[in-house]
Amino acid sequence: MTMPPRLRKLALTVHVAASVGWLGAVIAFLALAVIGSTSQDEQTVRGAYLVMEPAAWYVLVPLAFASLVSGIVQSLGTMWGLFRHYWVLFKLLITVVATAVLLIYMETFRFMAGVAADPRADLDAVRNTSPRLHAVLALLVLLVALVLAVYKPRGMTRYGQRMQYEQRTKSRGKVPVS
Repeated sequence: MTMPPRLRKLALTVHVAASVGWLGAVIAFLALAVIGSTSQDEQTVRGAYLVMEPAAWYVLVPLAFASLVSGIVQSLGTMWGLFRHYWVLFKLLITVVATAVLLIYMETFRFMAGVAADPRADLDAVRNTSPRLHAVLALLVLLVALVLAVYKPRGMTRYGQRMQYEQRTKSRGKVPVS
């Protein structure tokens, strides 16, 4: 069932805003990670790691879930469908895995903030290259999802091929043979 045009445009707007917001937030986290691992100022280093956890909870996690839910709504309410095209399935898989990794990584953010908050912790103990690596990987993964959304590579799943065949035969007035 496809959505009416106004609802479809609203759903698309929400999905694009959430997805682009998530991408932008990952870039901001990459900047924080670089600052935290390279700055010579102790307060700047500690501040970068202290801000990551709450910012992730209030920005990254909500945008990841908004992107996931709005993407599912988009696929179910448009001609693309959730299981008809491989690119849609790959985007779904990318988003689910990236969201799951983010949720697992939240414990690391909590740990790093705890170390950064401890004034007795040596600056080298506060510095951590893990957020930089994870932000770069997240950026690459989200860019792959973006490319899939823009280019929409061909390739229908078997389910999609069957649905297309049924629609064609139905429009011709024929009953499909099983």
